[in-house]
Amino acid sequence: MPRLATLAALLVFSAGAAQAQVSDDVVKIGVLTDLSGPAATATGPGSVTAAQMAAEDFGGKVLGKPIAIISADHQIKPDIAAGIARQWYVVDKVDLIVDVPVSAVGLAVQQVANDRKKLFITHSTGTADFHGKFCSPYTMQWVFDTHALAVGTAQEVVKRGGDTWFFLTADYAFGHSLERDATQVIVQNGGRVVGSVAHPFSTPDLSSFILQAQSSKAKIIGLASGPPDNVNAIKVGGEFGVPGRSADGGPVGAHHRRPRAWA
Repeated sequence: MPRLATLAALLVFSAGAAQAQVSDDVVKIGVLTDLSGPAATATGPGSVTAAQMAAEDFGGKVLGKPIAIISADHQIKPDIAAGIARQWYVVDKVDLIVDVPVSAVGLAVQQVANDRKKLFITHSTGTADFHGKFCSPYTMQWVFDTHALAVGTAQEVVKRGGDTWFFLTADYAFGHSLERDATQVIVQNGGRVVGSVAHPFSTPDLSSFILQAQSSKAKIIGLASGPPDNVNAIKVGGEFGVPGRSADGGPVGAHHRRPRAWA
């Protein structure tokens, strides 16, 4: 997906719509990502390589100007990400920032992009707030969001009998956004949320949280989180006899009459 997002950005440039944004006679794209932390497996070095491949697909030029790909590690810290974004836009003449995994970090970068009237494409973050209360004319959210996940999955689970839910929510922007959007869909379809518990991002041991969810007697344990938390929760849930569902609603384990998990 990072490659597709970068290709889309280059198509915008090649169409001439963003020509005024090109500075320093170089189309400079910054891949701001997690190079060594918990989001690095799904993004990180792979996102950098994908952006480089996309530039190569364009022959290394767009609008007759060379394409330059640079990268940096935001360490999953919004303040660090905002500082890098500001440096890139103002000093290093970066025309576009892409990737930026983890929603809280992406929202910080979006604020800088909006302030500087610069382009930003986020394709590793899911909170619907990007095009909701924090919507910006300079930002594009690529691929998915929490509203789509909630409507596409929670709605169908409730219709099939999963009408009581307990959420295990990662305590960051994406987790709270997914719980909020899923709760709205659940209630609209006649279900109810009987409780929730928040856990720190990238928690290695979720056993105590799984036990709290299991004791709620809810039919569905909703995993309002992304990797690695939802993966860990599904593994631990399996140990406790709680079959899981992946973020897109696909089955992970067999479905029994015990509580099921949904991310």
